[in-house]
Amino acid sequence: MPIVVDIDVMLARRKMPVGVLAERIGITPANLAVLKNGRAKAVRFTTLAALCEVLDCQPGDLLRWVPEDGEDSVFRGDARSQAG
Repeated sequence: MPIVVDIDVMLARRKMPVGVLAERIGITPANLAVLKNGRAKAVRFTTLAALCEVLDCQPGDLLRWVPEDGEDSVFRGDARSQAG
């Protein structure tokens, strides 16, 4: 998946255990594990906001886009790929 979740990086920077983060943002440790391991298909903005508040960071510190090999530029909305 081209979206990489860097919650582990922020947890390490804050020296915070996963269980403490889960408790502070109000989700189960199992659901946090799904999110931090990149297995989630979606994240609620309220959860993302809670993560940012507790970890004192921006959404871009937690999520980043990495293109996959062979990914079509139409997917990215690149106008050049649509030109004839």
